[in-house]
Amino acid sequence: MTEQAKMQASTAVIIRNEAFLEEAERLKPLLNETIARPRRLVQIEADSAAVHGYRCNPVADAAELEARSFGKGDSFILDFGDHRVGYMSFDVRTVGSPPDAPLKLKLTFGEMPVEVAVPFDTYDGWISSAWLQEETIFIDVMPHRVELPRRYSFRYVKVEIMATSQKYKVSFHDVGCRAVTSADSGKVAPLHHADPVLEQLDRISIRTLADCMQDVFEDGPKRDRRLWLGDLRLQALANYETFNQNDLVKRCLYLFAGVPDEQGRVSANLFIQPSVIADDTYLFDYSLFFTASLYDYFAATNDRQTLRELWPTAFRQVQLALEKVDETGIVRDDESWWSFIDWQDRLNKQAPSQGVLLYTLKRAVHLAEAVGEEGTAALLSDKLNELAAATMRELWDPERRFFVSGSDRQISWAGQVWMALAEILPDADNRDLLLRLQAESPEVGMMTPYMMHHFVEALLIAGCKEEAIAQMKAYWGAMAQDGADTFWELYDPNNKSFSPYGSPLINSYCHAWSCTPTYLIRRYGL
Repeated sequence: MTEQAKMQASTAVIIRNEAFLEEAERLKPLLNETIARPRRLVQIEADSAAVHGYRCNPVADAAELEARSFGKGDSFILDFGDHRVGYMSFDVRTVGSPPDAPLKLKLTFGEMPVEVAVPFDTYDGWISSAWLQEETIFIDVMPHRVELPRRYSFRYVKVEIMATSQKYKVSFHDVGCRAVTSADSGKVAPLHHADPVLEQLDRISIRTLADCMQDVFEDGPKRDRRLWLGDLRLQALANYETFNQNDLVKRCLYLFAGVPDEQGRVSANLFIQPSVIADDTYLFDYSLFFTASLYDYFAATNDRQTLRELWPTAFRQVQLALEKVDETGIVRDDESWWSFIDWQDRLNKQAPSQGVLLYTLKRAVHLAEAVGEEGTAALLSDKLNELAAATMRELWDPERRFFVSGSDRQISWAGQVWMALAEILPDADNRDLLLRLQAESPEVGMMTPYMMHHFVEALLIAGCKEEAIAQMKAYWGAMAQDGADTFWELYDPNNKSFSPYGSPLINSYCHAWSCTPTYLIRRYGL
C-alpha cells in the first residue's frame, strides 16, 4: 500500500468533549498585525545551480513601481525581502484615457522563485492544485483599492496585466501586506552567538515558528494550514525556548482532546474552521505524541490542572498503541496500523515505531506519577521494561550492531535514531550506535527536516555535541545557503527538488517541523 493510499479516509465516530473545546476557545489568541512593504522589483531567471533551477535578480527599488505604467501583456514581480504571511492590498489607477473596459489582473504568490517562474498549469501532483497560490481579479471601476480577502504565504508576488483596453494603462500604489501572527517577538531573548551560522539558524527558525503561529500552531501557512500533532510537538518545544506562549500549546492540546473517536484515539490533525473537525487520519506515532507533548507541556509549565484533565486522553493513546504489540513484545509489522516517521518510501516502520512507543512509555510513567496514579505508573514501568527487553531480544542484531526492522531485517537511519531517543542502550552504547550510524550510513536514509531534528537531538542526548552542531550546519545551514528565509518542509541535499507530492511547486517552504534549530541551540546550550 502506498503512503498516499494509507492517508485516505477511514470511518470513525467523533465524540466531542464540549468542556475541552470551550477551554480551547477561551485560549484562542489575538493576532498581531504589521504592515510589510515590498523591497525590490525583481526578475526570476533560470539557473541550473539554484534550488529548483531558478534564482532572483534585483531590477529596481520597489519605490520605482509607482512611476511605471503597465498595459495588456505586461507583468512585474515584487520581492518583499523576507517571508510574509498575511493579506495583500494595493491601489490601482489608470494612466491615459478613462477606462472603457474592465481591468483583468492575475496575481501569483510564491515562497520560492520557482513558484512565480513555472506556470501552475504544469503542476501534476496528487495534492490538490487549489493549494497553488494565485488570484484572478476583475476591476470595473478605477481608481480602486484592492484588498485581497484570502491569506497568503509568500515572499514574491507576480502581477500580470491580462487585459485592459487599447485606451488606457494602469499604475500601482501603496502596495503592502497586512502580516499576521499570534507570536509576540518582544518575548524572545536575542541570541548573540560567537558562531554566525548558529545565530542565523536561530533567527530563521524563530521566523519559521512565528509565521506558523496563527490561532493554532499551523503546520504550514501555505499548505495545509492545519494543526498536526507531530508538528505541534516540535513547535511547542521551540516555543518554550523562545516565545513562551504556552497558552497556545495548551489550546492545541485541548483541541485534540476535545474530538477523539469512539475508541478514544486522537486524530493526526485537526481542521479549525468553520468549527473544530478531527481529520480521518490516525497515525500510530502521532497519537503517541499527544502523550509526549503533554509531558513536555507539564515539564515547561507545571500546570497540574491541565495535566489532570488531559491525562486520561494521554493514557488512552498508550493503551491503544500497546494493542498493536504482538506476543513477542514488538509492534506488529502489518498494515493494521500506520506510523508516519518520515517521507521515506522504502522505510520499514516497525523498529522506529517501537522506538516511539518506548520513548512515550517513559514519559507516560512520569505523568502517571505526577497525577498520583502510582499503580498505573508501576504497570507502565513494568511494560516499559518488558518491551525494552523484547526490543533487544528481537530487533538488536549483535553481529551488525544495529537495530533491524521487519521481515527483511532492514537497517535504517530512522530505526537507529528512535531507538537512541528511547535510550534503551547504556549511554556509551547509545553514543557508539549513533557514531557507527554516521560512519556506515545505511542506504535507507532520512528525507525531511522532521527526521533530521530527531537525529540531531539523539546526538545531543548521547553526548555527541560537536557531531550535532556539524549536522545542523550541514543540513539547515545548507538550506539557508540555498535561500531559505524560513525553513522548508522538505530538503534532501542530494536531491533538492524532492517532493513526495509530485512537484516542488506544492511543497511548503515555511513549515512547522523545520523550526527546531532554535530549540536545539537554546535548550542544549549550543
